[in-house]
Amino acid sequence: MEITPANRAFAYVASLRARRDATRPLILVTNDDGITSPGLYAAVRAVADLGEVVVVAPRRQFSNAGRCHPPSAWWRERSPTERIALPADCPATLAYIVDGSPAQAVAYAWIHLLTRLPDLVISGINYGENLGSATTVSGTVGAAIEAACVGIPALAVSLQTRPDFYYYPSEQVDFRAAAHFTRLFARAVLAGTLPADVDVLKIDVPADATPETPWQVTRVSRQPYYVPVIPHESATPDPNAPDYRIEIDLETLEPDSDIYALVVARTVSVCPLSLDLSSRVDRRQLQRLLAERTAAGGGGG
Repeated sequence: MEITPANRAFAYVASLRARRDATRPLILVTNDDGITSPGLYAAVRAVADLGEVVVVAPRRQFSNAGRCHPPSAWWRERSPTERIALPADCPATLAYIVDGSPAQAVAYAWIHLLTRLPDLVISGINYGENLGSATTVSGTVGAAIEAACVGIPALAVSLQTRPDFYYYPSEQVDFRAAAHFTRLFARAVLAGTLPADVDVLKIDVPADATPETPWQVTRVSRQPYYVPVIPHESATPDPNAPDYRIEIDLETLEPDSDIYALVVARTVSVCPLSLDLSSRVDRRQLQRLLAERTAAGGGGG
């Protein structure tokens, strides 16, 4: 088959996939809290013996980045990556800083830094839960989706913490339970392919969880969970505080949702995400509805 500009990238991904080592999986670890985050180190330690671990993460805090690819990240004279050494108890084969977003870190890893496609990408462990319709805002989730776009299974792991830790990662946070579940589901994904339409597992761990805390498969709630703070609502606004707060409508909260699992049931939420963002509506019914309404509206103009 001729390699055209349209399929050259797919051919390259296929060549990287062909170099995978069945006896020693390659695990790429990234995050959105930056390369010095203790949560990142906890994820590395959790999976260090499950395969070859490589870390490629943003240089700085990049929360709320979603799957963005800011062009300014690459418009620099110096190289956008820098190889570094992690703490001695974080046994990664390679570790790189990327001057870019979490999604760019993942893309740069497989395009420029790795000689084979990762068998698993782990994004996290994030300071702060990523729930509800705010899920798409998350840089943690955005990095996992970036991996899924080239066929790499991914985990997006977040730990419920106090809001003052969201932008200021702290050694005070205990990651032992979150690390346990990171390892648990990393092993599950590496054991075999997931069902069709499951591209990412979004895992949210309650702050008081232990390794014995139950887990359940959930769905993304339609509630936002994080809502913006209106400036005039605070008499003494704190410029360093998060510009949103948590609000939950318990009366309409879906009992099978990620928010319910973490906030009400206090279980670990394991939420399958799909790259297919299409509505689950009956498309033929919607076609008829729109045809009727557009016909009734006339040509206009």
